[in-house]
Amino acid sequence: MAISQDQFDRIVRDMPGFGRDPASVRRRIEMMEAMLEGLFVLPGTNRRVGLDSLVGLIPVVGDFATAAMGAWIVWEARNLGMSKWQLTRMAANVGFDTLIGAIPFAGDVFDFFYKSNSKNLRIIRRHLDRHHPSTVIVEG
Repeated sequence: MAISQDQFDRIVRDMPGFGRDPASVRRRIEMMEAMLEGLFVLPGTNRRVGLDSLVGLIPVVGDFATAAMGAWIVWEARNLGMSKWQLTRMAANVGFDTLIGAIPFAGDVFDFFYKSNSKNLRIIRRHLDRHHPSTVIVEG
């Protein structure tokens, strides 16, 4: 049974987190950032570690896989109507992380400290808080 594009759009719009509205986009980006940068805290430290650091241990393939996930965050930001300057800064964060992260051993240490996706999330949050205040999430 085939469904039309309008039916598909209506189904997706009604599913929580899958819409094109700023609140849904914010939730998706925050979930991706949490997965990439903060899955768990290393015991004995206060440092959060995520897929960016773990998958980055796989030479070349891991760095490009996490770069693709970081690029997805930038793409979602573009869909929010963010400025070219903000998108350029975000793309530079991902590119710098990928470039330095690809260096064996030193890049893995760098990934542990340089959290490009967290930096990009801060840029997106500032944009959303200013232009879409209804998406603000109060954490308590």
